[in-house]
Amino acid sequence: MTAQTKKRGAAENGDGGTGLGLAAFIANNEDLGPIVRHAFESGKPEALLHSLRNIVKMKEVEIEEICRLHYEEFILAVDELRGVLVDADELKGTLADENLRLQEVASALLLKLDELLELYSVNRSVGEALAMLKICLRVTSLCKICNRDIAEAKLHSALKTLELIEKDYLQNIPLKLLKKVIQKQIPIVKLYIEKKVCGEFNEWLVYIRRIGKEIGQAAIGQANLARQKDEGMRARQREAEECSSVGFDEHAYTLDVENMDEEAMLEFDLAPVYRAHHIHIGLGLGEKFREYYFNNRLMQLNLDLQISTSQPFLESHQPFLAQIAGFFIIEDRVLRTADGLLSESQVETMWETAISKVTSILEQQFSLMDTANHLINVNGYISLLGTTMKKYGYQATPLVEILGKNRDKYLELLISDCRKKIKDVLSQDSYERMVIKKKNEYDMNVAALQLEPIDVVPDLPYVAPFSCSVPSTYRIVRSFIEDLVRYLSYGSSMNSYDVVKSYLDKFLIEILNDRFLNLIHGGSVEFQQMVQIAGNIAVLERSCDMFLCHAAQLCGVPRHLLEKPHSGLTVKAVLKATQNAAYNRLITLVNSKVDEFMLQLTSINWTVEEAPEHANDYMNEVIIYLHDVVSSGQQIVPMDALYKVVTGALSHIADSIITILLSDRVKRFNANAVAGIDIDLKMLEGFADNTYHSTGLSDLRKETSFKDCLAETRQLINLLLSSQPESFMNPVTRETNYGSLDPKKVAIICDKFKDAPDSLFGSLSSRATVQSARKKSLDVLKRRLKDFS
Repeated sequence: MTAQTKKRGAAENGDGGTGLGLAAFIANNEDLGPIVRHAFESGKPEALLHSLRNIVKMKEVEIEEICRLHYEEFILAVDELRGVLVDADELKGTLADENLRLQEVASALLLKLDELLELYSVNRSVGEALAMLKICLRVTSLCKICNRDIAEAKLHSALKTLELIEKDYLQNIPLKLLKKVIQKQIPIVKLYIEKKVCGEFNEWLVYIRRIGKEIGQAAIGQANLARQKDEGMRARQREAEECSSVGFDEHAYTLDVENMDEEAMLEFDLAPVYRAHHIHIGLGLGEKFREYYFNNRLMQLNLDLQISTSQPFLESHQPFLAQIAGFFIIEDRVLRTADGLLSESQVETMWETAISKVTSILEQQFSLMDTANHLINVNGYISLLGTTMKKYGYQATPLVEILGKNRDKYLELLISDCRKKIKDVLSQDSYERMVIKKKNEYDMNVAALQLEPIDVVPDLPYVAPFSCSVPSTYRIVRSFIEDLVRYLSYGSSMNSYDVVKSYLDKFLIEILNDRFLNLIHGGSVEFQQMVQIAGNIAVLERSCDMFLCHAAQLCGVPRHLLEKPHSGLTVKAVLKATQNAAYNRLITLVNSKVDEFMLQLTSINWTVEEAPEHANDYMNEVIIYLHDVVSSGQQIVPMDALYKVVTGALSHIADSIITILLSDRVKRFNANAVAGIDIDLKMLEGFADNTYHSTGLSDLRKETSFKDCLAETRQLINLLLSSQPESFMNPVTRETNYGSLDPKKVAIICDKFKDAPDSLFGSLSSRATVQSARKKSLDVLKRRLKDFS
């Protein structure tokens, strides 16, 4: 039967291959989509439907066959199912009974549950209300704290409270009205805080500008004290070094307790700045406040850089520079402590602006100054300003450079001032020895200046070897050294000692020495004044070493370096030469005065009939004058110079006598006139011999004594008064007795010498007169001198 069914199915299919493939696909649960799509695309859907129907019929047959084969099993299963249905009915009745009992028990519980749920709802509502109330109370409490802080000016705390309200509570406030009110008030409170802190900051701007000058003055004062302390330490160090070169001094190194105190801090209030900065940062306006601070301080700086027009710069420069210093000291503190309020670039910008303006102002003001003292006072304060600013980290090189630029002008003004002072001092001096009657005058004018190597005060009144201009000149030179060293110390890195030494040499040569030369060669100075000038030059020449020591001490150069060869001043040799010029001028002055006396020789009677018994008046005046020369010069002028002056004067007198005899003013003279000259000469020789020994000039052991200066005149007078003048022609006699005489001069003078007085008929009477042996000898000498010439 199965075989027949299969054959029939294949036959009914009409397309056994397609039907079998389709059946295989269905049996394998494969997708029939491609087959269906293919059938429709090929236009043969009927065949596919036919095959599907055949497969359905075939499956129905298979189902029937399976049912037939399992019929008994189905019946058994149905019976079991019926038994199960009976059990289910019994279980259902049991469940219904249990459900009834459960409902009866649960009804009371459900009522309790409803009450519990209602209580839970009320509890939740009350909790939520309490939580909302707690938040509102906390917010209102914070608002109250904020108001209290604002009232007490605790703005930073108030701002922190507002920040807490905004971040932690504002979004969680359950009451919309309260939330709206707080949201509206927070910006208003912040704006109030901002205005409040800005007002305090503006007040601080006024305060800090007012005390800026005081801060600058205090800082510059500290720099000045530090400089003085350093100078004192260097001075003590130099003293210790000098002591160590001689022997150890237990007091050379001592602890200076008085100078151990620390510098007082510059106190000023920056709290408003810190508060304003922090509050603006809290408000989110930090950058705005930083810009506001910088702009306001920059405007204040521009105002500080305006110099006063109501008073001279010399009077206003210290407040002006102190204000600048105070400004940047404040900015340095703000930069270091205000947590980013200022940047280094902003401070540098303000400093560059200020230093450019200050240097411009200083250059302009320096160009208008015409006094060295004004220039050094301003420069000193500028140097202190530079030192102060370096201490706070500012670049002060332009200030140092401007000092260097004005060095030549300062030196020019300083030298000009000192030249005027020295000119006034020397022109007002009477050049008389200074008489000191009081101890304080001696201490001030001699001991303090070390002008005399005397350890104890001499008996008063004390007659100094110099005039009143010497102490004044000494002070001027010391002041010049001190001012020059002080100026060079203002920021100069050069070797100041060499510069000071060079300018000191130049100063002493071009001003002091030249002024002395003008006095020496001016022609209006008398002998006594010239003597004192020479003495003053000698004192100042000796003081050159002290000038140099003073300069070395101020420059910090050890004293032992000054003892090296060629370490002294050139001016010493120049002053020596000037001193010699003064001595030569003394000789000229004495000789000039002697000439005034010697002019009287031309007015005496050269043909006097009787020999005089006393010296001529001119010689008395000459001797008196020479006594004054020796007495005044002996106290001041060195022995060598005095020797030159006296020998020059005596030689000049001797030459003057011979010159008069040779001149045309004396046509003839006789033996009586020669006898008068002999008396004059003997008187002069007595003075020369006495002075040479009494003054100690003989101790110089010179080859020529004072009397030797008169040798030529003495030999001429001896020849004219000789009984045998013709012996002059004897070489041995001439060499022995008349070695200083010139035969040509002797010939001229002998021609004028007439032994007898001349008269109207002298020639006639001479024919009748018997010539004496002396007359004959003189005539012989005249003839032989003519032959000799």
